[in-house]
Amino acid sequence: MNIRLTAALSSFCLVSLVASAKLPAPNEEAKAKAEEAKTKAAEAAAKEAEALGKSQDLVAAKYIKAQKAKGIAVKPTPMPAPTAK
Repeated sequence: MNIRLTAALSSFCLVSLVASAKLPAPNEEAKAKAEEAKTKAAEAAAKEAEALGKSQDLVAAKYIKAQKAKGIAVKPTPMPAPTAK
């Protein structure tokens, strides 16, 4: 057991040393691609958040309609709009 633990720790240390090697600085093309990917990801996240909000509103509306059919009054809690940081 101790031999396996020692071997595992030794290999982990070796891998961490190799992984921490200094990489060269990215060139302008790589920086531009990274910025483009970042922008695309942000746009996709915004689109997904909007779709999620719409689906949540739809589910809430169906729930309220079902509760009204049963004679139960439902007052949804108003949520403030998120502020941009």
